[in-house]
Amino acid sequence: MYDCIIIGMGISGITAAIYAKRSNMKVLILDKMMPGGLLNKIDKISNYPGLIDIPGPDFANLLLEQVKSFEIPYKLEGVLEIDVLDDVKKVVTSSGEYEAKNVILAMGRKPKYLGLDNERDYLGRGLSTCALCDAYFYKDLPIAVVGTGNSALQEAMYLSSIVSKVYLINRRDGFRGEAVLVDQVKNNEKIEILYNVNIDKINEMDGKISSVHLDNGDEIEVKGVFIYIGYKPDTEFISDLDILDSEGYVDVNQDFETKISGIYAIGDVIKKDVYQLVTAASDGATVIYKINRNH
Repeated sequence: MYDCIIIGMGISGITAAIYAKRSNMKVLILDKMMPGGLLNKIDKISNYPGLIDIPGPDFANLLLEQVKSFEIPYKLEGVLEIDVLDDVKKVVTSSGEYEAKNVILAMGRKPKYLGLDNERDYLGRGLSTCALCDAYFYKDLPIAVVGTGNSALQEAMYLSSIVSKVYLINRRDGFRGEAVLVDQVKNNEKIEILYNVNIDKINEMDGKISSVHLDNGDEIEVKGVFIYIGYKPDTEFISDLDILDSEGYVDVNQDFETKISGIYAIGDVIKKDVYQLVTAASDGATVIYKINRNH
């Protein structure tokens, strides 16, 4: 029996695990993917205090090394369901079952897609949500980036150092990203911004993307499309617990606790104003304080 099982090894989950361990709690972390979550898909992080322009995967590795240094057990197993047995929570994974007094949901979010017919069929054939993973497949080739926020701006800049041209498809007339990033993009001669347009069709040749058709009637030749139009919470496996809002975010109170006693949620799976690494880390520290105070 664990005092706390944390589902998710992004920065919020790992922070919670560190604080739990330091509080002498018996803790286990579970994640279906590699430690670090979306950090592994970010080229460069420039806004986390104390770390200057650190590659996302390097930051993820630092977090993992800290987990190991505290001798916090973790398992890379996908969670299938959570059963609530009075005061005990049973977490069922792809490889086993674990019981805990408290469960912290910290799964983060996953990318949204455009919603086009057969869109997912192009994954690995020209469509991507990870510039760091796939950029070099498009070296010296034209590509499109779709989005208006920080992720789209940062990845457009990164891709511009590798590809021949970046069409930044902005579905609005302005940007949601930070002003410093907007300025960098606008001053990059390899990036062409297309405002107030959407991709309404993806064209292919020989099984790979060859061009995209825009809803203003234009067609642009690109070999890859990178999508950064936002994220949705990775919460499908807990939909039966009746703790989600209409958008799939976990409903919590001021103590990060759901309406099920002993089940908490932190980081990007909850609705909040600011989704940043520093706020996710703050959630991880705070939730352990709340659990200790309330129990």
